[in-house]
Amino acid sequence: MTNFFIQIFNTIFYRPLLNLLILFYFGAKDFGVAIILLTVLIRILFYPLTTKSLKSQKTLEGFQEKTKEIQEKYRDNKERQAKEMMELYRREKINPFSGFLPILIQFPILIALYQVFRKGLQNEEMANLYSLIPKPGQINPFFLKFLDLTKPYLILAILAGIFQFFQTKMAIPKTKKTKTQLGQFSDLIQKQTLYFIPIFTVLLLWKLPAAISLYWLTTTIFSIIQQYLIFKKMSFGKPSPILSPSKD
Repeated sequence: MTNFFIQIFNTIFYRPLLNLLILFYFGAKDFGVAIILLTVLIRILFYPLTTKSLKSQKTLEGFQEKTKEIQEKYRDNKERQAKEMMELYRREKINPFSGFLPILIQFPILIALYQVFRKGLQNEEMANLYSLIPKPGQINPFFLKFLDLTKPYLILAILAGIFQFFQTKMAIPKTKKTKTQLGQFSDLIQKQTLYFIPIFTVLLLWKLPAAISLYWLTTTIFSIIQQYLIFKKMSFGKPSPILSPSKD
């Protein structure tokens, strides 16, 4: 049964990504450029899903203010608090899990990319190429003729962590600071998240092949640009019904 699922995974995810990487390598004549092109293509394919997730996230910024009010007002009555929260979700027509679906869908691709970058250069892996893709022979694993992407590269990992910091900072909802215990706890969690994720990124990447760091750096820069464009567009759009004055 395990072998069956592995074969399905390889057929749907691993082989197509490996073939695309080799195809881009033939065109670019640079393994690093091929990784960047593959990363950008994946991000473009997921652009609609990611856009939906980001819009949902931005809408929730105003929504969180109301949830905090409910939590504080009914902090001694958990049953009433849960009822009021469900009513708020229903009234505002918001699915609290809508932003997670695009992320979950991308997990298999992330795992497949890791496999491609980790072992895709091995000669035995060339058996996974489609008949239309010519075998490249010996692949030069260098990026810009000096960076060996099969080996760890600390500077690239640090760069990925720096850009991850800015991407995380953009993604964290901007809510008003409150003096309540709940509000202070929420602010503390956000501040810890802002620094934890970039540090975790560096620690994760600094011993992995630089190809994975390059992928992470590229996809993070793409995410920053996408978030900027979407948030800027939303700021000029119509106000969210959550932020608009109540008619009651």
